[in-house]
Amino acid sequence: MFISVWNNFLQTAKERILHQRRMFLYSSAHGYEEELVKEKLKQFAGGSVQLSKDDNGIGILTLNNPKLMNAFTGTMILELQERVTELENWQDGKGLIVCGAGNTFCSGSDLNAVKAMLNPKDGMNMCMFMQNTLTRLMRLPLISVALVQGKAFGGGAELTTACDFRLMTPGSEIRFVHKHMGLVPGWGGAARLVRIVGDGAALQLLSGAAGVDPKRALSLGLSDKTLSSSDGTGVLEEAQAWLSQYTEGPASVIRAAKKVVAVGRELPLEDALRTEKDVFGTLWGGPANLQALARRAKHN
Repeated sequence: MFISVWNNFLQTAKERILHQRRMFLYSSAHGYEEELVKEKLKQFAGGSVQLSKDDNGIGILTLNNPKLMNAFTGTMILELQERVTELENWQDGKGLIVCGAGNTFCSGSDLNAVKAMLNPKDGMNMCMFMQNTLTRLMRLPLISVALVQGKAFGGGAELTTACDFRLMTPGSEIRFVHKHMGLVPGWGGAARLVRIVGDGAALQLLSGAAGVDPKRALSLGLSDKTLSSSDGTGVLEEAQAWLSQYTEGPASVIRAAKKVVAVGRELPLEDALRTEKDVFGTLWGGPANLQALARRAKHN
């Protein structure tokens, strides 16, 4: 009896640790001072990060700072964290489109904030803050798409890698310009880029700092489709139509599919298999499963 209880306790503790590891990369144990970096970021206002959610379970996250090509100000970085938290709590969500206002995606960080936070302590805190936020974005139980119009430079390029898919419009460009700033990506973009395009192509993109147009992005696997529209409402409608082929169906099933892929990508095989088993168990005999059986769902 004692051994059984103890084993259950260990398994529960392990699952809790794995869940926490999936949610947050850094804490005070890593020297991370979240409240300190928040106070610093509040000093650099401007722009906004807006979130809309429709009845079909699709959210649209919009970077809105068109005067600076949607560069992240300090308050926008804080708002991004708030929007991600809101999405984590959205139980009916199935998909997410990340885009920029004014027919461009994001030109990175506001240089005023960068220049004011050049000491190593501030830089490391901001690095950990954004890695935490973008990792949580990547792990959302939503199928996410970066809609790249115009420029996705620096931090904007890194943001695209935190999404499951990338759609590009004619004339758009993804560019990891960090080399020209005397830097490498600090928001997790390099690690994610390697997983998307492989280490050789990732090294070329980071060390060359060259722009990637839609044609090359497709060949590298960095983009999943070049849209026909380049601006206006047509772009968003085309992106929504593309995403809908993957989000049609019960939210429970779509979210479960994203979860098992996310853990398969990140966890050791045995942990991923056990998590997949648990997610499968939440669906087996559930409403979506029973409805499919009742209508004798066919696969052709």
